[in-house]
Amino acid sequence: MKETPSKTRPAREKTTIGWREVISLPELGISDVVAKIDTGARTSAIHATHVVPFVREGADWVRFHIPHSSGLRARDVEAPLLGERPIKNTSGIHEDRLVIETALVLGRRRWRIEVSLANRTRMALPIILGRTAIRRHKMLVDPGRSFLLGKPPHGAAQKRASAAETSDS
Repeated sequence: MKETPSKTRPAREKTTIGWREVISLPELGISDVVAKIDTGARTSAIHATHVVPFVREGADWVRFHIPHSSGLRARDVEAPLLGERPIKNTSGIHEDRLVIETALVLGRRRWRIEVSLANRTRMALPIILGRTAIRRHKMLVDPGRSFLLGKPPHGAAQKRASAAETSDS
């Protein structure tokens, strides 16, 4: 049987990333912070406190505080609210979390992701990127390596990220 040429575009080569990478969330004023790449988590999450939904000009918004932690500077943020979803926490218990959409910068690439607002006080890293954030972007995660797309900034974030190797789950 004669083969016909495929009409699909050529597959993009997959990028290998580590289990920790430096990311930015520019719309939230966050740059060059260490995040855990967690393929066991469906949804991405950021450490947020004082989470308060409100209405602005007929649209749902949320106001929250990002506390100072692991490379994050404390700040108050307002963002359009995407919705509220049941999300399984690290203990396996479902909890309702507010979700926003924001831009992610990872390496030289930028795209939009959904992020849940969660209290991550007990976690070593304030941000996790779940599998839906990277699924469509042809990335492989090497669980034995970190910072394959670039080194973290010097200072507290780097020290805290080193401690995360043994304590974050």
